[in-house]
Amino acid sequence: MKKIIVVYGLIAGLIVSTVMVVSTGMYCNNPNANMTQGMIYGFTAMIVAFSMAFVGIWNFRNKQNAGVISFGKAFQIGILIVLVASTIYVLTWEIDYHLFFPDFGDKYAVKMIEAAKAKGVTAIELAKTTTEMNNFKVQYKNPLYRIFMTYVEILPLGIVITLISALILKKKKA
Repeated sequence: MKKIIVVYGLIAGLIVSTVMVVSTGMYCNNPNANMTQGMIYGFTAMIVAFSMAFVGIWNFRNKQNAGVISFGKAFQIGILIVLVASTIYVLTWEIDYHLFFPDFGDKYAVKMIEAAKAKGVTAIELAKTTTEMNNFKVQYKNPLYRIFMTYVEILPLGIVITLISALILKKKKA
């Protein structure tokens, strides 16, 4: 079971981290980049990567557990795969952030303020967005906040995919 968790967790982590590094490079260094498109690529990569939880659960059930697995055991395997992948993603972002994008918070804040202006928000709403983004820039420099936010970015989707996988793959003895 441990080997399955490590192998599929590493594969998932590699998939999601590679797409994150490439898309961050493309979108953070291009002032005209469409951040929505980058988010679509990122979440698509997360779905593909977290499909490894399904594959890992299936592999354990059919190759190591005689075709039987409870929901609890399936969830345990899937969530551990997701945690390995998410941790690789967070560590990759920390390296990427420190080496290439130490000004990410500033760039993100500018993009969000520009997006608010483009929507044509009122002066009060724009001031509120600007204040929120200034607070974000300060908070994002704190590594604990940044790590927490990076896990929040990826883990919920992994939990949902793990729940669905465990429900689909649970199988009692005949």
